[in-house]
Amino acid sequence: MTNDDDNDRYRAPALDKGLDILELLARTDGGLTQAEIAKGLGKSPNEFYRMLDRLVRRGYVQRQDGDRFLLTLKLFGLAHFHAPVRRLVSFATPVMREFSSLSEQSCHLAVYDRGSVIVIAQQDSPTYWGISIRVGARISLFNTGSGHVLLAFRDSYQREMMISEQERHQDDEQSRPDDLNTRLDAIAGRGFEIMDSFQTAGVRNISAPVISLDGYALAALTCPYIAPISPNAPGFDTVVARLREAARQISETVAGKLEEG
Repeated sequence: MTNDDDNDRYRAPALDKGLDILELLARTDGGLTQAEIAKGLGKSPNEFYRMLDRLVRRGYVQRQDGDRFLLTLKLFGLAHFHAPVRRLVSFATPVMREFSSLSEQSCHLAVYDRGSVIVIAQQDSPTYWGISIRVGARISLFNTGSGHVLLAFRDSYQREMMISEQERHQDDEQSRPDDLNTRLDAIAGRGFEIMDSFQTAGVRNISAPVISLDGYALAALTCPYIAPISPNAPGFDTVVARLREAARQISETVAGKLEEG
């Protein structure tokens, strides 16, 4: 039996159609209409309509403006939720531990996943008090420091895709702020986010990006800062500087050391 015979024997036409659609949309900015997909694949719309419908229903493709189809970030989320995420946590854990020890504050690491932010690592404060967020908890893009950082360090197209996915799964308490884009641009300009917590009174969230090779935020490192009573405890500005340095160290471990200049 020849290699061609083996290839024919194990073909899965339906799977091939689905992969062809995903690969075509992945190469295209702004999405494609059904007619454009047909032209790009060299097929008639009837040959792949059912497959396209299934991809929409399963969340891999999104329909916008009637007949225009866009690739969602679901594949991106899946790709980052297995071995790569475990490696990221293993790289980040010692840096997070050192930050918490020096700053006497807790911190957590979060990534974007299919319309929300998910916490993938948590480091408690070495003191007897602190804010702890459960690993696996899903939080909003719109009202958290982690969400703002993950949005701020992306291009405009990726931002809109992430926001669209958030809005499809949100509740009424998570509406998009009117000034969100202005705020995100400001965060990208200064390199980090500081905001009062929407969930806990008296907490200020400090968030900084973990930058990947493409220059985008792979993750967000966040400290839910609680002002200490002790005069010997590190102050707010010191904690901000240490968190940014911790995020930089994790970025260098993930993406390699960035050359200056």
